[in-house]
Amino acid sequence: ACARPDRATTMAEPVPPATLEPELERYFEHLRVERRLAPRSLAMIRSALAGLAAQAAAHPVALQKVQPHHIRRWAAALRDRQLAPRSIAIELSAWRGLYRWWGREGVVAVNPVDGVRAPKAAKPLPKALSVDQAVALASFEPEGGDALLRARDHAIVELLYGCGLRVGELVGLDLRAGDGAAGWIDLDDATAHVLGKGSKRRSVPIGAPALQALRAWIAQRGALAAAGEPALFVSRRGTRLTDSQVRSRLRTQALQAGLPTHVHPHMLRHSFASHLLQSSGDLRAVQELLGHASIATTQVYTRLDFQHLAKVYDAAHPRAKPKST
Repeated sequence: ACARPDRATTMAEPVPPATLEPELERYFEHLRVERRLAPRSLAMIRSALAGLAAQAAAHPVALQKVQPHHIRRWAAALRDRQLAPRSIAIELSAWRGLYRWWGREGVVAVNPVDGVRAPKAAKPLPKALSVDQAVALASFEPEGGDALLRARDHAIVELLYGCGLRVGELVGLDLRAGDGAAGWIDLDDATAHVLGKGSKRRSVPIGAPALQALRAWIAQRGALAAAGEPALFVSRRGTRLTDSQVRSRLRTQALQAGLPTHVHPHMLRHSFASHLLQSSGDLRAVQELLGHASIATTQVYTRLDFQHLAKVYDAAHPRAKPKST
C-alpha cells in the first residue's frame, strides 16, 4: 500500500516560479501577453528557460553567444539525468523558441538549437482487448438498474466495438439526418455516417449485433429524450450524452463484466481495428473504416497483430521455448 503523505506535505506552499534574467523575462512576457499561452505551457517554458540560463552560467557563456555544440552538450546532460525523450523535447522546443524570437529581434544571427533533436521516444502500442474480452463486454447484461440505461449502454458498446467509432463521433450521432447533423445512423442501410477528425465524413457499416442493440434502444429512447432533442444517445436529463459520461458508463460496465483492465472508448476502437486486421489482413480496408488520413497511422495495428502471433507461437510451437532440464 502506498504511504499517505502527512498533512504538512499536502498543505505545503507551491514551488515559486523560477527567476529569469531580464532578457528571458521579456521573452516570457511575450509568450504570456502576446501569444497567450496556457498556464501549464508557460510553467514548462519558464522552467526550461531557467535551465538554459543555468547551463550557460555554469560553462560560462553568454546566452546570446551560445553555439550548437553547447546545445548538444546540454541536451546530452539532460539525457544523462534520465529525463524522458518527451521531456528533453519540451526543453529543446522552449530553447528553440527563445532563439527564434531573438533572431526576429536581431539579437542573434543563427538559432543554435536548429538541427538539435531529442532522442526518439518509443511509441507504446495502443491497448486493445482480447477477442474474448471484447465479446464478453459487448454481450454483458447487468442485473438491476434502469432498463432504459441498460439498453442505451449496450447499444453504445456495440457501436464502439462494432464500428470502431471515436467517442466524439459516437456522441455526435443524431437519430436521423438533418440540417446541422454532425452524424446520423441509417437503420435501413445499416450504416453509421460520422464526422471524424478534420471534419472528414465517412460511412461505416453496422453489424447485426449492433443493429439489433440500436433498434432496441431506439424503441425506448423516446421515454428518456427531451422534446426536440436530435441526439441518438441521451442522458438521464434527456439531452445529448457527453464524452465524459460515456467514459464513466463504459468504465463501470467493464468492471461489472469482470474485465481485468481499465476500459475506455478508444480501447474499443483499438480492439475493433486489431481484431478486424487479424481476421482479414486488409490494412487498407481498416484504414478506411477508421478514417485515418495516412495508412502509416493504421500500420500500428500490424504490430498488435504480430504480438498476437508471437503469443500463439510461444504457447503452441514445440521449439518456441527451451525445455527445462
